[in-house]
Amino acid sequence: MTTFKDRSDAFADLGTRLSIAEVVEALVDGDVPIKLTAYDGSTTGPVDSEFALEIRNPRGINYLANAPGDLGLARAYISGDMDAAGVHPGDPYEILAAMTDLKFKRPSALSLVAIARSLGWERLRPVPPPPQETLPRWRRIALEGLRHSKTRDAEVIHHHYDVSNTFYEYVLGPSMTYTCACYGDRDWSLEQAQENKYRLVFEKLRLKEGDRLLDIGCGWGGMVRYAAKRGVRVIGATLSAEQAAWAQKRIADEGLGELAEVRHSDYRDITETGFDAVSSIGLTEHIGVQNYPYYFRFIQSKLRDGGLFLNHCITRHDNTRTTKAGDFIDRYVFPDGELIGSGRIISEIQNVGLEVVHEENLREHYALTLAEWCKNLVANWDACVAEAGEGTAKVWGLYMAGSRLGFERNVVQLHQVLGVKLGPGKLPEVPLRPWWQP
Repeated sequence: MTTFKDRSDAFADLGTRLSIAEVVEALVDGDVPIKLTAYDGSTTGPVDSEFALEIRNPRGINYLANAPGDLGLARAYISGDMDAAGVHPGDPYEILAAMTDLKFKRPSALSLVAIARSLGWERLRPVPPPPQETLPRWRRIALEGLRHSKTRDAEVIHHHYDVSNTFYEYVLGPSMTYTCACYGDRDWSLEQAQENKYRLVFEKLRLKEGDRLLDIGCGWGGMVRYAAKRGVRVIGATLSAEQAAWAQKRIADEGLGELAEVRHSDYRDITETGFDAVSSIGLTEHIGVQNYPYYFRFIQSKLRDGGLFLNHCITRHDNTRTTKAGDFIDRYVFPDGELIGSGRIISEIQNVGLEVVHEENLREHYALTLAEWCKNLVANWDACVAEAGEGTAKVWGLYMAGSRLGFERNVVQLHQVLGVKLGPGKLPEVPLRPWWQP
């Protein structure tokens, strides 16, 4: 079959009208890796492909033409203007894996003329994105303030975490833990692995009955309750009002009120000091790389001399790439999120005078965690759609399946960094060798 890619752009001067499939070919760098069909009956890609995309209407191609890449694809898919065949929307992992080599390009001027003539200029005027999409970075400044200001951070957390506690219960399972689990074996259940993660953090921090722990960005209070059940006095802080309310109710239900508290608070507003340990599980991604010095100095100021801290966060696989998230992640999942390699994180910890005593990469564990969350979303799909809407449910399936692929292929990693605040004598109060079970 002759495709648009086989022709010369000179055809644009001859009034050639392109099919929708040929328009897509003009936007793609290389071959289309899976079958694609369109509302005009045209097709491209391998005919025997196990997976397929169907562009259902003109708005779908409008999204792709105005934002070639992951953002345009996400808009068309989330809005229902493009369907994915061969996968469940709660776990589109396999079709994303098949599309890994799909790359878009900026069309030449003549290609753009051919596209515009074929679709009609009115079809290329940008249309509103799906309601699940947040504003671009430059517009957030005007409405929400500078990046990582308290006001803007609160809005970002609200966008991501205040979807619905019930929705998260369906996806995350009984642990209500939205961070990487730690597997002792690939056959472990998600709940076993999440409990093991809290056990690992608890042991690394050398916590014992009577100690004081500050858990920054505590989510629904999983670490808070784990430590309190073992006699530790814990303060947790989260910017999500829904998380704080859920956590406080669970603390009361479990009779932990004398030891545990979760505050609806910016971590920067915590005034208490002298903690034996500080845990930060899944918060650094929201801090902003330029704010790392303040962030780690804050942790240092909360610890007693000899106190330990643990930083658990997603990182890039190196320290050379842009810190900003891609367009889909920034607009739909983690607005203002930033990632950098573990080397930069360790350097910033050292630069404020804290000593790093251990670090490890749990990259493969996060891929396993995400696969389980997708299973939960598939199993509870109808209930999730009823709770949060189909568009939001599709965002989560797309995000989690894509993230799983990223962890499997070492695009991103998950690092735990353990540090200590040295006392006046500069001698750490920790054993000579690791004291925890891996």
